[in-house]
Amino acid sequence: MESIRYHSENMQLLVYSAVWCRDCRDAKRFLEQHGIPYIEIDIEATPGAAEEVIRHTGKRAIPQFVIDGEWVQPYRPGRGFLYEQMAERLGVIQKK
Repeated sequence: MESIRYHSENMQLLVYSAVWCRDCRDAKRFLEQHGIPYIEIDIEATPGAAEEVIRHTGKRAIPQFVIDGEWVQPYRPGRGFLYEQMAERLGVIQKK
């Protein structure tokens, strides 16, 4: 199955994550599989990053996507990464 992107090539995507976070690894794998470029911000290694997440979400919950300035939580606790919702949000369609 091949994927096609129809979102803007100029989209800016930031991914707040940490190396120990399983949901973060799933999120980054999804982006890489679909050829979606992103900038990773490790909340453990980047000063102020964890506080930035808390300021925007009210909690220290990762992964977080910031898509063209809009904060989006790409997973649900207990459910994991939201593949279908993120595919739709990021403009990825599956071609069979």
